[in-house]
Amino acid sequence: MRLIMKKLLTHSCAVSLAFGCVAFAQDWPQWGGNDPGRNMYSPAKGLPDKFDPGKMKQGTEDVDMGTTKNVKWVAKLGSQSYGNTTVAGGKVFVGTNNDSARDLKHQGDRSILMVFDEKNGDFIWQLVVPKLASGKVNDWENLGLLSSPTVEGSRVYIVTSRCEMMCLDVDGLANGNDGPFKDEAQYVAGPNRPKAEIGPKDADIIWVYDMMDQLGVFPHNASNCSVLIVGDSVYACTSNGQDWTHSNIPSPLSPSFIAVNKHTGEFVAEDDAKIGPRIYHGQWSSPSTGMVNGKQLIFYGGGDGWCYAFDGKPVKGDDTSFLKTVWKFDCNPPHYKVKDGKQIKYPAPEGPSEINSTPVFWKNRIYVATGQDPEHGEGIGNLVCIDATKTGDVTKTAQIWSYDKIYRSISTVSITPDGLLFVGDFSGFVHCLDAETGNVYWVHDMKAHMWSSTLVADGKVYVGDEDGDFVVLAATKEKKILSKMMVDGREQDGPNLGTPVYSTPIVANGVLYVASNTHLYAFHDAARSAAASDQPPKVDLNQPKPRK
Repeated sequence: MRLIMKKLLTHSCAVSLAFGCVAFAQDWPQWGGNDPGRNMYSPAKGLPDKFDPGKMKQGTEDVDMGTTKNVKWVAKLGSQSYGNTTVAGGKVFVGTNNDSARDLKHQGDRSILMVFDEKNGDFIWQLVVPKLASGKVNDWENLGLLSSPTVEGSRVYIVTSRCEMMCLDVDGLANGNDGPFKDEAQYVAGPNRPKAEIGPKDADIIWVYDMMDQLGVFPHNASNCSVLIVGDSVYACTSNGQDWTHSNIPSPLSPSFIAVNKHTGEFVAEDDAKIGPRIYHGQWSSPSTGMVNGKQLIFYGGGDGWCYAFDGKPVKGDDTSFLKTVWKFDCNPPHYKVKDGKQIKYPAPEGPSEINSTPVFWKNRIYVATGQDPEHGEGIGNLVCIDATKTGDVTKTAQIWSYDKIYRSISTVSITPDGLLFVGDFSGFVHCLDAETGNVYWVHDMKAHMWSSTLVADGKVYVGDEDGDFVVLAATKEKKILSKMMVDGREQDGPNLGTPVYSTPIVANGVLYVASNTHLYAFHDAARSAAASDQPPKVDLNQPKPRK
């Protein structure tokens, strides 16, 4: 069983000159890059629109670099890789599983955060996360680490598959054991087991906040959140959800969203929205933030299908501190819930969904799509544009536009500075809309399910799918495929990476990073590739048929 993994992210701006091509150099330190609003857009220039991932050396899982094109380096991952890549301070961080163990001392099913050298892809260190004793009800086998790491200075912040918020040293144990946490050997082994043997290529844990232990939350099958740092606080979804019966919420009073201190891991505040009793299935969305009316708001997509804006400044209550709800918006239209006077039961294809994508903050608006665990299959979705300046229950007052011709989506939107919005859905369609009006310019059929989000950079839209196909489209009002290439004598829309692409491509310092299930590719072209010569196909604005 596979679950939603999205997922769901230091300014170091410079301009470099290479072979006459100007490239915008900037790290991608968190989900959403340098934008705390989580817009999947980068101002990078000089990126390739054509590349060849190459072939494997016979009898191995190593890529023959002599057969590649525009590939800087390739690193071997596990067998399932949902964790989105981040790049900061010369290091590349990505989540995967342990099916291709880097250290034979750490064998078996584990979740792994791998860290590579940005220059050449050499392995530097890893975090090894043991499985929960409760099994797949809370920690599904072989999923690996789902969280996209957030890097700030010398620290890395993640949510582990054990439902923990965790802070790590960016250099691992190679520079000593820093911080108050000292028992990495016991952590890697798991509770009540003989301590593991660890060394300089293992993670240096600074602090751990166990949400199951401290908050009583019950993650459904998996825990995931790409955490957000604002000031001294780290914000995260708790992954609270249903149990194996899909009808009972074991911990309905536990918070869905919390903040802890980034230096110590101490609890700061929890949401006041009381989402728990209304959770449809699970909660895996990641937060975003923006300044609205002089107030720092934290945006979160709930497991009840509502989008929330919380005041980032905690308010003390009788026995705890709260993140107060500033506004909330029901992203499921009424007719998704009731038909012919009867309630539509979740997860019916024509019924309501939760929010698993990340709300994107752009020009005082929030853009977010509804969707479900991909295991539920396809169904109707909704993409909404919300006025973020309102207060209260703004379902009837803050909608600027909605787009119901999108299917269930776990993807986060990408918006260009001039207002072109791109978003994928699970049925495999990439939609291009006007961010101001919601008008549709075009729809592209990937012909396979899509888990990842689009990345827009250098006038291009980068996107992968479950079949392993990776396509580059022009970020324009007219649809144009830039990556058409000949493979075995046949033309196709782009290269195939051999295994599914579940994670979202990112760009850092002129290099495009794309993780398939089994390999992380660093694509780079010193000179801009020639524009594709294909004429734009006719635009078909009719609603596409869902993938069967």
